[in-house]
Amino acid sequence: MVGIPQPALRLLRFAVLVYLAGSVIFTLHYVFVRYGEPQLNQAAKPRSLVEPGQATFDIESLVYSNQIMNWKTPGTFPEHQIEEDAVVHKVFSNTIQPSKVLPYYFKAGREFDPESVTITTLITFDRYPVFSKLVTNYQGPISVTIHINDDENRDENLSKLHDMYNSNPYMKEFVDVHVVVDKFDRQFNMWRNVARFFARSNYFMMLDVDFHICTNLQHHLSLDPEARRLMKAGVAVLLPAFEYVDQEDGFDSATFPKDKDSVYKLVQEKKLTIFHDFFLKGHNATDYERWYKTDSVYKVTAYQHSYEPYVILKKEGTPWCDERFVGYGANKAACLFEIYISGIDYYVLPHDFVIHQSHPYKEETRKQERKYNRKLYQNFQEEVCFRYAKSFIAADTWTQPKADNLKQQCSKIKGFRIAMASFQ
Repeated sequence: MVGIPQPALRLLRFAVLVYLAGSVIFTLHYVFVRYGEPQLNQAAKPRSLVEPGQATFDIESLVYSNQIMNWKTPGTFPEHQIEEDAVVHKVFSNTIQPSKVLPYYFKAGREFDPESVTITTLITFDRYPVFSKLVTNYQGPISVTIHINDDENRDENLSKLHDMYNSNPYMKEFVDVHVVVDKFDRQFNMWRNVARFFARSNYFMMLDVDFHICTNLQHHLSLDPEARRLMKAGVAVLLPAFEYVDQEDGFDSATFPKDKDSVYKLVQEKKLTIFHDFFLKGHNATDYERWYKTDSVYKVTAYQHSYEPYVILKKEGTPWCDERFVGYGANKAACLFEIYISGIDYYVLPHDFVIHQSHPYKEETRKQERKYNRKLYQNFQEEVCFRYAKSFIAADTWTQPKADNLKQQCSKIKGFRIAMASFQ
């Protein structure tokens, strides 16, 4: 074997060292860029800010639009990469498109207990003040969807969002904000699903932002083993809802009662009543007379399709709200109907309650949209009944208690029993 001359050997060693050093530098650079801590929990910075409420934003240049999601694959196959926008678009594909979803536009600094209850809610810019009150009152995990119209007021409303978030220190501690930017108002069920999808605990509460939780809900749940057992089993637990007879009494939540005895006293004095008592189907199944007297969780036994309680649910395994419902009327009822038909029972918590905070309604808008959604809801009930019935039969659970809610409700639909006979 011919020996390598010393000068050539030294040159070869130097080349190897240069190659190794370069490889290390390249690897470190790749790791830091690829896996480093991205600033995903920071919101878009305004390009210019003259005064509060005035700024300009470039939605398409946000870091969120450039995120890549990785799917691990078996064995030694490389990870599969998909743009986040494509994934989010598919997740919410039943909504009116195009719609831009910006997850964690702001992200809370806290790490939440997986067993805690995340309030999921939705707001538009005109509800910022009442939302801030909710955050201060609850001081627990909140996942909120905020809709920003993609119009000439977009930048102004985004600036107002920054002002609102920075105005309350509890926001940065407890609130995850997810922004939806599009030209479509009142996609309520889609907004509900966004808030739930990105919630960071095992349980979530569907709550309208105008409702004030008057008790220490988290503390009460920690002291109620039966309620906790039901929640872990996938059952829904709910809070009775009230409102003031004189709407002027319902503006300041600081004056609201904080315990059941005080509620009952105000009801007896005819100052407080069931929420929307002019439409008893909405909440009457809660059985308020029983609630006034009990100290134990109890099951809702008189459910009907217009029932719209404020519920706490298990995030995993609960059906999603149907996103075809746009505008006022039936959107929440449809969501809760499918949840009930899927086999999830409703139970009432004995010590907790919510009270509506008074505000003006856009009645003409509501009237027109309710008319459309009423017809959609009728068709939706039939669709859900047949879809879940076929699913229960295929899974051989038709004769199990899981199918009881469906049998009770769907048998009211004309021709349902005859149709079901042909499936079995």
